[in-house]
Amino acid sequence: MKFVHIADMHFDIPFTSLNQKNMGNARRLEQREAFKNIIEYISKNKIEYFFICGDLYEHEYIKQSTIEFINNQFKQIPNTKIYIVPGNHDPKIKNSYYEKYKWNQNVNIFSSSIQKISQGNIDIYGYGFDNFYMKNTKIDEIKIEDENKINILLTHGSIDDNDDIRQYNPMSMASLKKLPFDYIALGHIHKTNYNPKTHIIYPGSTISLGFDELGSHGMIVGEINENKKLQIEFITVDKKEFVEINQQVDEILSKEELIEKINEYNYEENKYYKINLIGKRNFEIDTIEILKYIIIPNILKIKDKTDLNIDIYGIAKEQSLKGIFVKNLLEKINEQNKQQILKAIEIGLEAM
Repeated sequence: MKFVHIADMHFDIPFTSLNQKNMGNARRLEQREAFKNIIEYISKNKIEYFFICGDLYEHEYIKQSTIEFINNQFKQIPNTKIYIVPGNHDPKIKNSYYEKYKWNQNVNIFSSSIQKISQGNIDIYGYGFDNFYMKNTKIDEIKIEDENKINILLTHGSIDDNDDIRQYNPMSMASLKKLPFDYIALGHIHKTNYNPKTHIIYPGSTISLGFDELGSHGMIVGEINENKKLQIEFITVDKKEFVEINQQVDEILSKEELIEKINEYNYEENKYYKINLIGKRNFEIDTIEILKYIIIPNILKIKDKTDLNIDIYGIAKEQSLKGIFVKNLLEKINEQNKQQILKAIEIGLEAM
């Protein structure tokens, strides 16, 4: 049997972190393009099974037109059996599209009751969300009916998480390894844990949702033969990659010079960039203002990680107007207001 495994597509997510450059719409179009490429791959390679392990869409924001788009794509692969487990962002609740929409006949949607669907020599078990939180798991209760068959588990949730976030179908790796499944298809964690030597797989988010998801994103393609030998590979489907670049500012003397430096860099069209400003700054840095003058469209963010290029504690010891100013502000500093106080000192000293 051949299969494709994806998770965490998050259709119609607002992409609020990209709104500074109004890139949300562009990214949603790239999301649709990636999904069409997956469907095309499935069609061309005659993939028999398509596993979607949660968070296919955003319940809060999803439009019916997007659901129609997804379902129309499913119609392009009528000979492929599609299995969906709802996640915490697209739970199978009363008013969800999983409940109220008429999906194509090749689509199977699991619920929060452990279900098994048999396809000849293959048994597929699924367990999904029926709410936005699921603090307990039923995975440990699964009893495989026929271990001679190819057995596959689809679910969405966290593995070995700490107590603060044990609210998304919390599972343990030790328990999963004890279950005699030939492949465990997971969703929820946006970073892939692809390893051809294991059968418990997070494919990661299908496309990157922002700068906290660097690197390649895509799908797992796998095959299990009649002897239950598993072969898998990771295939990139996201044509864009989010990357971070550090820009030293120690020897840059003005905002204008910094803007010129950033604009002169050799950027790649297939990447979205976040520029981290590092080192000792010699002038006040306003990243929002600087971003307005960046002519490279795929530079989406600028982050100021610099320190003041002055010895404020030395200045505070001076018997001068500057010294009194800095000393008075430093006396008011604490962990909560530290950045604001340092910025006030910088602006005040520059004005003086």
